Amino acid sequence: MLKRHGLTGNTVMTPNITATVHVLPKGATFSGGKEFAGAWVEWKVPSFALGTREVQQGFFKDATDIIETLSGGKQPRDNIYVNVVHTVDGAWNLDGKAMTNEELGQAISQG
Repeated sequence: MLKRHGLTGNTVMTPNITATVHVLPKGATFSGGKEFAGAWVEWKVPSFALGTREVQQGFFKDATDIIETLSGGKQPRDNIYVNVVHTVDGAWNLDGKAMTNEELGQAISQG
C-alpha cells in the first residue's frame, strides 16, 4: 500500500498501515455449494486511497502475490479475492482523532 502510493518510509502512514489475516477451518468456505480453499483480503482505507487505475492494478497484484507466497504456493491465485472499503471523508482515525482527507494529507506531508 505504501509503495503504490509513494509513501514508503513515511513516518505518519507506516505505523498506520495494518492488516489482519483470518484463517478459516476447512468446511467454512464454499463456492457453488461446495467446500473450497479461498483467501480474502479486505483493506479499509481513506476515501482518496487507490485513486488511480495504475495504483489499483499494482496494489491488487501485490496483495495477491503476497497471499500466494505466504501460502507456499498452495493457495490458487484464482481463489484469492481482494477488495477495498473506503471510509467517509472525516472518518479516518489517527491517534484518537477523526481526520478529514485534508487533515490526513497535511499529516502525511509532514512525514
